[in-house]
Amino acid sequence: MNTLKIIQLSILIPISACFTLAGVSPLHLNSPPRYQDTETKIIAENAKLKLISNQFKFTEGPAVDKKGNVFFTDQPNDKIWKYSTDGQLTVFLDKTGRSNGMYFDKKGNLITAADEKNELWSISADKKTTVLLDNYQGKLFNGPNDLWIDSKGGIYFTDPYYQRPYWERKKTELDGQYVYYLAKGKKIPVIVDSNLVKPNGIVGSADGKSLFVADIGDKKTYKYGIAKNGTLINRTLFAEMGSDGLTLDNKGNLYLTGRGVTVFNSSGKQIEHIDIPGWTANVCFSGKNRDVLFMTSSTSVYTLQMRVKGI
Repeated sequence: MNTLKIIQLSILIPISACFTLAGVSPLHLNSPPRYQDTETKIIAENAKLKLISNQFKFTEGPAVDKKGNVFFTDQPNDKIWKYSTDGQLTVFLDKTGRSNGMYFDKKGNLITAADEKNELWSISADKKTTVLLDNYQGKLFNGPNDLWIDSKGGIYFTDPYYQRPYWERKKTELDGQYVYYLAKGKKIPVIVDSNLVKPNGIVGSADGKSLFVADIGDKKTYKYGIAKNGTLINRTLFAEMGSDGLTLDNKGNLYLTGRGVTVFNSSGKQIEHIDIPGWTANVCFSGKNRDVLFMTSSTSVYTLQMRVKGI
């Protein structure tokens, strides 16, 4: 295992998250998590953090397909990579619209937040791309960032503003940073929360009744009820912590990212923290049994064997 070199993170992450990594040793990667609640152990016995590769510029958006393979982005290099259940790492697609957050729909299409032109894309298994959305009421989105798809095929997505070096514009065309919902078969999304500073990570519960949204700009994560028409109701503060990406396990625990991965149980109590070098942008469960935590962190991707499974 190679020692990670010094890395200067780019503006693809919030300024508050920018810092320099130096001399992280292989021994650090083999160290156990910092602590673990003895009553709610979620990490497999004797599991070690495993570095899969550190050849990227900045990794994001992991999404798992029906077989347990993970697809993730190297956004500055405009590529989507595939990490298969047998450990093979290959490029799935080049020229991805600078895809960021991603999620598979029921038909096996990879739905991505493609912020090069501030769009939502659908990428089929044979790599054909379709633009699903490219504006809101004639104005450019800020830059779709992360998304989750409900059982009806509706898409919830966050739209924070992070100035990208590949944009010609220097400011937003909208008057806020919102969470949107695009119902299946519709071409116009609706705003489902307009009262957030900078929404980022988003994920829904297994039963489809709850949605979690991280307001990274306000260092908070909220839980909502989902109404039958897709609108959000009963917003409550879940954790006094923001997050980049989010995921849930089959016990109802919520995984927040940033400086490592911090895990909260269904009551909002912190039960675990996993130390990871770099800025941990996103996380999902992978593998044939969905019991391998897959984490994108700066120039690298990591895995960790778990006792729990993804939903």
